[in-house]
Formats: sequence, C-alpha cells, structure tokens
Amino acid sequence: MIGGGPAAKPEKLEYTQAELDDMSKEDLLLLYKSSGDEALKWPLALRYVGLVKSIALQVRGVYSSFAQVDDIINEGVLALVGAVDKFDPDKGIKFETFVSKRIRGAVIDLARRQDWVPRSVRRKAREIDQASVELYSELGRYPTDEEIAGRLGVSQEQYQEDLANSSLCNILSLDSIFDDQDQGGLDVADNGATGRPEDSLLRRELLDTLTEGITSLRENEQLVISLYYKKNLSMKEIAQVMEVSEPRISQIHSRAIQKLKLYMKRYMNGEG
Repeated sequence: MIGGGPAAKPEKLEYTQAELDDMSKEDLLLLYKSSGDEALKWPLALRYVGLVKSIALQVRGVYSSFAQVDDIINEGVLALVGAVDKFDPDKGIKFETFVSKRIRGAVIDLARRQDWVPRSVRRKAREIDQASVELYSELGRYPTDEEIAGRLGVSQEQYQEDLANSSLCNILSLDSIFDDQDQGGLDVADNGATGRPEDSLLRRELLDTLTEGITSLRENEQLVISLYYKKNLSMKEIAQVMEVSEPRISQIHSRAIQKLKLYMKRYMNGEG
C-alpha cells in the first residue's frame, strides 16, 4: 500500500497503582495530555473530585433546597472528565480554573433540566426584575431597595427575603442572556477562542462588557461576586469573611446579579 499502510497507534502504556499514586495531579495531567492514554483519564479525574464537591456545595448554598449534593457531584464529575480532553496546558491557564467554569456550567444546565426553582420563587424573581427595569427606565439609574419594595407593595423585610430566595433564579437567568445571544453555543468563558474570528471578537466584547458591569457595582457587591465566582467560596464562607449573616450575603449577591442582568440586557439591546 502506498504510504506504508495506516499510521501506527501510540503504544498503550501501563502503570501500577503505586506509580500513579506517586504522581502529582499536575504530573498525571501532563502525562495524560502527552500520551492520550485513556487508562489515565479516570485516575486523573478522581484526583479532582474534591474540587467538584467544593463547587457542588458552593452552588447548592445559593438556594437551600437546590438539590441532592450527590446528583450535582455526579454531573460535575462528568463535566470534569469531558474537560480533561479540551484542556490545553500550553495556553498558560490553570486546570482548576479551566474546569471550574465547566463544572459550574454543568450544574446550571442540570438545574434548568430538572427545574429546581419553585414556581413561587420564579414568580417573585420575575416581579422583582420587572420592577427594577421599570424603575431604571423612569429614574435613569439603579433603583434603591426601598424604591423596589415600594413598587412591589411589600415591606422591606419581605423584599429582602424574596431577593435572597431568588439568587439561584438570577444566576440561571443571567446565564440565559448569553444563550439567547448565541444559540450556536458560544462559550463566553472559553479561553480556547476557536472557530470563526467574529465569534472570538464577540466573546471578548461580551467579557469586556461584563467586566464594566461588575466595576459599576457597589464595593460590597463586587467583593461578593469576586469571592463567589473567582475564589469559589460558598455563601457561608463569604459571610464569615465579610462578618455578616449568610442571608445578607445572598441578598447582596442577588442584587449584584440583578444589576448585571440589567447591564447586559442593555448591551444586548444596543443601548450601552
């Protein structure tokens, strides 16, 4: 046969359990990426189960009846295994950073599929969103909590409770803004930047706009967003850092996400 026949497959390497145990997570990851040996994938993934559990508990803390932790962990592990093949060590990005975004995304997708947000919470979240949009249009600025509560006709205490309960709903709806913008599956958090040049430009513009939106938040809102999304702290851990109650952190988080949703919607509608 011209060309000497089909290309030879790389030889499958075998390792003892002791040899695998002696390898660090980083060494095992690099070995898998260089060898492509499928036998290394699950031992590698199991090294990061702790990260999956951490993110699962963190996201579950957004809403008290979110779901069984085991279900979230199972989904996170599957996302982790898939991320191993997509990770490119040459891009200078830490694997933990790369995979954390994908695990969080998998959990959000699971929340959507199983509809974990009660209808009553979803309805309250829509009412808060509508009141915020209306007041922003009328006032030309973000409305205060007092103004939103007044528009809704509820007490400050009831509004703060509804706001805290809508944290998960706000995360899902902020995430859906990007889905609505790109039905083709554009991943704004993907550092690989593959595909059409216009997709890469759009991704960069979206991230720049989101960054601008974050800098427009109050200092305590920026801190909560940073600790939650960058440092992967749970609501309980953030409450300890900021020395306030956990429900108060949920309120600050929900208010920040609400503002970012409005900021991004204005951008998507060409108003920014």
